[in-house]
Amino acid sequence: MAKLTVEIITGESIVYSKENVDLVEAPGADGSLGILPGHAKLVSLLASGEMKIRSEGNEEYFAVFGGFIEVMDNKVIILADSAERAGEIDLERVSQARDSAEAALRDRDEVVDIAEAETALRQAAIRERIGQRRRGSGS
Repeated sequence: MAKLTVEIITGESIVYSKENVDLVEAPGADGSLGILPGHAKLVSLLASGEMKIRSEGNEEYFAVFGGFIEVMDNKVIILADSAERAGEIDLERVSQARDSAEAALRDRDEVVDIAEAETALRQAAIRERIGQRRRGSGS
C-alpha cells in the first residue's frame, strides 16, 4: 500500500521529515484537511492550529502557524511560518508570552500594535492547548 512522504519546513529549518506516513491532519484556511495516500493534488493556505501525523501506529503533534500545504504524488510539503513539536513546547515560556500579550492589550498608555498583540495571544493559546494536551501522551 502507498504511503506519504512528509516535510514540515520553516524559514529557519526542516522541522520534520519522514517517509512511510499514513495520515496528515492539518489546519487548512477553510477547515481541517485530512491527507491520505493517493490524495488529489492540492495547494492550500495553512491556518494556525494543531497538525497530526500518523505513522506506523504512532501519532505526532505539532503547533503550526500560517503558511502553505502542498500535496502531490504522495508527498506532503508544509511551508509553515512557524512550527514546533508538541513535546517541545515550553509551557512556562508560553505562559509568559500570553501574560505579556494580555498586558499589552490592557495597557493602552503605551503605543501597542493591537493586531500583533492579538496574534501573539492567539498563538500562545494554541501552543498552551497543544502542549498541555499532548504533554501526557509523550508525543
